[in-house]
Amino acid sequence: MTDTLPAGVSHADLANAIRALSMDAVERAQSGHPGMPMGMADVATVLFTRHLKFDPAWPQWPDRDRFVLSAGHGSMLLYALLHLTGYDRPTLDDIKNFRQLGSPCAGHPEAHEPPGVETTTGPLGQGLATAVGMAMAERLEAARTGDAIADHHTYVIAGDGCLMEGISHEAASMAGHMKLSKLVVLFDDNGISIDGSTDLAVSDDQMARFAAYGWHTQAIDGHDPDAIDRALTAAKADPRPSIIACKTTIGFGADKKAGTAAAHGAPLGEAEIAHARAKLGWDHPPFEIPDAIRDAWCAVGARGAALSRAWSERLEALPQDTRADFERRQTGETGAALADAIAGYKRAQAETPEKVATRKASQAVLDVINQALDLTVGGSADLTGSNNTKTGALTPVTPDDFSGRYIHYGVREFAMAAAMNGIALHGGFIPYGGTFLIFSDYARPAIRLSALMGQRVVYVLTHDSIGLGEDGPTHQPIEQLMSLRVLPNCHVFRPADAVETAECWQAALERTDGPSVLALTRQGLTPQRCIHTDDNLSARGGYVLREETTTHAVTLIATGSEVEIAMDAAAILEDKGVGTRVVSMPCTERFDAQDGAYRGEVLGHDARLYVSIEAGSTQGWERYVGVHGLTIGIDSFGASGPYKDLYRHFGLTPDAVVETVTARL
Repeated sequence: MTDTLPAGVSHADLANAIRALSMDAVERAQSGHPGMPMGMADVATVLFTRHLKFDPAWPQWPDRDRFVLSAGHGSMLLYALLHLTGYDRPTLDDIKNFRQLGSPCAGHPEAHEPPGVETTTGPLGQGLATAVGMAMAERLEAARTGDAIADHHTYVIAGDGCLMEGISHEAASMAGHMKLSKLVVLFDDNGISIDGSTDLAVSDDQMARFAAYGWHTQAIDGHDPDAIDRALTAAKADPRPSIIACKTTIGFGADKKAGTAAAHGAPLGEAEIAHARAKLGWDHPPFEIPDAIRDAWCAVGARGAALSRAWSERLEALPQDTRADFERRQTGETGAALADAIAGYKRAQAETPEKVATRKASQAVLDVINQALDLTVGGSADLTGSNNTKTGALTPVTPDDFSGRYIHYGVREFAMAAAMNGIALHGGFIPYGGTFLIFSDYARPAIRLSALMGQRVVYVLTHDSIGLGEDGPTHQPIEQLMSLRVLPNCHVFRPADAVETAECWQAALERTDGPSVLALTRQGLTPQRCIHTDDNLSARGGYVLREETTTHAVTLIATGSEVEIAMDAAAILEDKGVGTRVVSMPCTERFDAQDGAYRGEVLGHDARLYVSIEAGSTQGWERYVGVHGLTIGIDSFGASGPYKDLYRHFGLTPDAVVETVTARL
């Protein structure tokens, strides 16, 4: 693809339109980062005019190139490009309202708001890692449908900060190993960070570093359009992922602030902007783009219509079953096959209940899910045998064969989570990946973005309590369950047996507006649901597992492995004449979303005492048990020893619960 500019319009004119909009929007908002858009305007102009495949009239065209602004602080670069190339939003008024409440031009880009923003960025490095997932998804799709349908690149603009963040190391290593040849990173090598020159804190040879990862590396003048074009052409021709170090001047065109940290994160000021306008030859009022330049940019965007139309014709020419499979996977619908598979598994478990760890139950459930649902792509951060995330239907994805459905992410929890975000954003797949619950702390920033973006990603987090035993407090999660529960839009499921595990998997996969966590045990659990029901009781978050047999005195609320403890304690209390109800609450977020009548019916309005039981932090349970209730749990770190000894040590046994409840009554 080459640019064919009309007479009288130059590359500099197009790039300066980006610079002008960026300066003006930041100045009007009195907030923002003008330096990066001004410095990378030349690179972005060459990318969009000569290489990027996109159609503003169809922002979700499946075979579009993905453009990720990992250096999300420079968001005006992206908003200017979307506006100039003809997307419906942002409008000029949107740009004038940059960083204002209600404007789609947020301080940092937010996925699909406006359309054309591929992912939420801002936390540095995560855009790059998410792009790795997008590039993987492109190869996964090509292996299924063919290069005629899936043949697009993923381009990333990353800054020094992105490359300093630890996640960039994980993600770049993974991309090099997987030979993601359609991933191209444009490194804004301006040598400036917030504190000043980057040599204050870093002296890495970035090109040597990426070469060691197995990347194709180039270094160019980031203000030379022909050099940029040649580098992009070479990158696309190389069988490795590519990084292009683009030597740029932050705040290019400004007077005293160009090339300094002063251009990074604050408005330039009227005097600097006036100087920049004069130096750049941009003799136009704020927010005004001359018709010839605007028309040239719009023509760049309009070229995509022919490309997307040709792709639609190729899709139409596919064999009917191949096209139908592709279109079905693009919708992401799980359909009746998932529900039927889960129902069959639940029925079998009710007929022949078995004491099993929920991590093992999860693997058994996944076995039927992965056979019934070809959308799933699994993986683990080097804990496959412990997380039990691989099933017989899945073969590994390798650098030379993307037809498989299981990804070995290596010991890279953060990059795994971010890459799964990229796979979900790309479309066509539902990613799930495993690690220990304790290591959700390593993945948490990407889990947060899953929730913020509303992406269907399933986190399989095993070894969910002190029940993992001898590995001790470094591996025993205490606060992790509650810390994940307080994350908005993240559903945390902690099933009590194999049947609940199946129901939680179904709820997670049928959810389309956010991530789910499955917290699973290492130790075996006694079956609690031995009578089959087609209803997914766990999907409501909490339900009555055991009714009281006499006057209601106590409600025990428990999750996961502690449901068994609650059931045994209830039996003892009932024998003592204390009417005790047991509520299994696998997902507090789901329960809280039910109407008040249902919640009251489950918990009971007339109990004398409400008690929560969970092998973790008690903080948060008070909203269910009330100020006069009991929260039984662990508010210290764990200890090393056999798990049964640990449960006794921390007072998590039926007898200990009965003693505590009886004393309170």
